[in-house]
Amino acid sequence: MPLTTSGTAACSSCKFFDAEGGNTALGLCRYNPPISQPTGETAGVWPKVNAMDWCGHFEPATT
Repeated sequence: MPLTTSGTAACSSCKFFDAEGGNTALGLCRYNPPISQPTGETAGVWPKVNAMDWCGHFEPATT
């Protein structure tokens, strides 16, 4: 599989991107499970990403 480049991918168009509260600039990456926290008072946290970021896990969102 060829390496995805930033010219063809962005988090905002990935199937794992969750636009948090309709925010178009930031969102949550749902590729991996939430990151656990050191105290039991806080639930796990999904990684927050910029909509224009990209990574090697990119898969185009389907409509």
